[in-house]
Amino acid sequence: MNEEIASIERNDTWELTNLPKGHKPIGVKWVYKTKTNKEGQVEKYKARLVAKGYKQRQGIDYDEVFAPVARIDTIRLLTAVAAQNKWEIYQMDVKSAFLNGYLEEEVYIEQPLGYIKQGHEDKVYRLKKALYGLKQAPRAWNARIDEYFQENGFIKSPYEHTLYSKKNEDGDIMIVCLYVDDMIFIGNNPGMLHDFKTAMTKEFEMTDIGEMSYFLGVEVKQTKEGIFVGTSYVKPSCNGIIKFYVPSEIHVQEPKTGGRVKRLTLSSLIISKYSLCM
Repeated sequence: MNEEIASIERNDTWELTNLPKGHKPIGVKWVYKTKTNKEGQVEKYKARLVAKGYKQRQGIDYDEVFAPVARIDTIRLLTAVAAQNKWEIYQMDVKSAFLNGYLEEEVYIEQPLGYIKQGHEDKVYRLKKALYGLKQAPRAWNARIDEYFQENGFIKSPYEHTLYSKKNEDGDIMIVCLYVDDMIFIGNNPGMLHDFKTAMTKEFEMTDIGEMSYFLGVEVKQTKEGIFVGTSYVKPSCNGIIKFYVPSEIHVQEPKTGGRVKRLTLSSLIISKYSLCM
């Protein structure tokens, strides 16, 4: 809880002030979560200060709320492209991402329980940036990161609004895919990838995870032979292993039966894997 409050104040998310006439503050609450790793073991315990967004009034406390997220098909395709070109897939996480989004609306919240300022009990916080729980928080964060990417030479895909690409003068390319506060990226120039990590760390508070090994509930293993995506996390009976070689041909092996390798197209693979785990 102390870390969460420190992160909010370090990010200059709010300021203590008197509540203006005609405004009603939104309540806040603490939400506790246990984060696990790919083995299901407890990785850390996290406390999050969340605004009671259900009390917000449209047209007063918020307007637009939509924010795009990457489709799972896009992530599959990015993985296949990396495997075809023998590129590593890297992953980074933005700490307290929603706290970076700027608010256009005037929003006031109550002081959080346990952290009420002595001598200022009657005051409230005016939010400069978004807070988790606000209806417009995802949109505010997406607008912030989208602006940052485009200001730094990235081109947004017109068909997938969370997919960005960038080329340098030598024709080297880098591709970034954003899923809320998680991002994966690939490219053919290690220098570009390193510069990207450095720039992101300067702009936001980041966690550099390194090579992608676990993303959106999917376990990923990157080796010299290829990229393996495990689906055993879905159900105990789903122990299929997908090995990516090229986008058009993917080899699937069933470890349980020891059966021979089947060759399927990408489209038929998606159907068969979903059917396997139904």
